[in-house]
Amino acid sequence: LCLAVPPQIVNISSDITVNEGSSVTLMCLAFGRPEPTVTWRHLSGKGQTFVSEDEYLEITGITREQSGEYECSAVNDVAVPDVRKVKVTVNYPPYISNAKNTGASVGQKGILQCEASAVPVAEFQWFKEDTRLANGLEGVRIESKGRLSTLTFFNVSEKDYGNYTCVATNKLGNTNASIILYG
Repeated sequence: LCLAVPPQIVNISSDITVNEGSSVTLMCLAFGRPEPTVTWRHLSGKGQTFVSEDEYLEITGITREQSGEYECSAVNDVAVPDVRKVKVTVNYPPYISNAKNTGASVGQKGILQCEASAVPVAEFQWFKEDTRLANGLEGVRIESKGRLSTLTFFNVSEKDYGNYTCVATNKLGNTNASIILYG
């Protein structure tokens, strides 16, 4: 007498956060009779691809594109598969994806924008030459939300023209971009 036992995942890795470039091993142990087949797949936006036909999924030198949810399924044709998920967060240093020079006439409003991708989210600072700009000083406003930071001049004057630096920082590093406000 051979008893059929539905597949059951008995142990699976917890959600993890790692730095880009690290190696990661995800584990998914399953029980059942007959012995279930265990597969891993990455639930990415680019279609769902099988990653591993095994209880262990090894990722060496993980990249930011490999972050997201990983799904383990245990299948043995006795009953519906047992499916569990693990979330992998990949930290990476900031990179500035958008910083354009901007023109504004004297007396008009001028807006400089700096966009940076980073995990954890970047903190922004603005400088003119070597001077750090502070919110509310000399008619400027700095607003940072998520990936975007804006430096707004409410009433552009000649002395506002010139080169500004946007610095994006998180615990993994920093990067900067030069942006010119011109007349």
